Amino acid sequence: MLTSVNCSATVARRIADSFRPEDHPGVDGVVAFTHQGGCGGASMSPDVTLLQRTLAGYARHPNFAGILVVGLGCEANQIPDFMAREGLQAGPALRAMTIQEAGGTSRAIEQGQAIVREMIAEAAKATRQTVSAEHLTVGLQCGGSDGWSGVTANPALGAAVDRLVAQGGSAMLSETPEIWGAEHLLLRRAASQGVADRLNARLDWWRDYAERHQMELNNNPSPGNLKGGLTTILEKSLGAVAKSGSTPLNDVIGYAEPLTVKGLSFMDSPGYDPCSATGQIASGANLIVFTTGRGSVFGAKPAPVHQGRLQRKAGVVDGRGHGHRRLAGPDRRVPGRGGRSHLRPHPGRRLGRTQQVRGPGRRRQRVRPLAGGRLSLGPAEQQTFRTAATGD
Repeated sequence: MLTSVNCSATVARRIADSFRPEDHPGVDGVVAFTHQGGCGGASMSPDVTLLQRTLAGYARHPNFAGILVVGLGCEANQIPDFMAREGLQAGPALRAMTIQEAGGTSRAIEQGQAIVREMIAEAAKATRQTVSAEHLTVGLQCGGSDGWSGVTANPALGAAVDRLVAQGGSAMLSETPEIWGAEHLLLRRAASQGVADRLNARLDWWRDYAERHQMELNNNPSPGNLKGGLTTILEKSLGAVAKSGSTPLNDVIGYAEPLTVKGLSFMDSPGYDPCSATGQIASGANLIVFTTGRGSVFGAKPAPVHQGRLQRKAGVVDGRGHGHRRLAGPDRRVPGRGGRSHLRPHPGRRLGRTQQVRGPGRRRQRVRPLAGGRLSLGPAEQQTFRTAATGD
């Protein structure tokens, strides 16, 4: 259930809530996606066009068997115009209705229920089949990060991204303000100068936005991040970029724009998990992997969200935030490094505008799978990685 306007939210929810998954074998459920826009303003305003692009991404999403778009009827975001502009064709799996044409709230709910019953009957005929990894597009997210996220869970996810891309799949990194200070790690992997220029353009936009609103991009870490051992946006960004692995950056797209290039892409978005993941799903992510240090309860539909937390064996915590935590001692220093960050300038590559930094004596460590689902990050420390799928 998609809504063209905030005014149709209640009707959409009432329709969706009347269907229980246990009563309809073959489908996972009926869900309503509502928002607070679409009513007033110009029909071609940036707000409306962004909403239309996001809704269209959800309408095309492969995890949906059928879509019913519910509108009021008099909103700026007119359903026929929206569908025509986004190239959507009405059919058995994509239907639309308005409350005003149905004759009011009660009749609209009844009409919507009848349409959904027809869609459920059609969806129940679908059968599962095995396909290759090239059909998988993973949205990369992290939240509730702490001082160990950037050296445990995020690099482990990055290693998985490299393997996925090698098999023809795709991955999407986002949250532009949270790569601030670590953008050189992506720019030097840009597949072309054009890709690097587009990423720099988005960073410039966010820099200007922050200045206009008297904010600072280097003031991003939350109270939870600080309690967990992160002290600056630079530390947080280094960990966030680690989720993308080492594969080339093949494309940079705007928020909720369709993903058209295989491999690793970057989607521009705010540094806010629900907003960012919504855009990733609209761009085509059919799975979200969410790493967390301190714990998170984030979930999304229609893309399953797998949450993972990777820490020392002495303090294993699963993806739901249960368990105890004993990390690297009271001062949280990394063994053998003295807790210091020894960085020196390194000549920047042509693709980037910022200088690269490298630590002396730094050695790349390979991630090796071990028995029992464990991972080894380096020669001494075994880690345990548990995932928990959520559907909230």
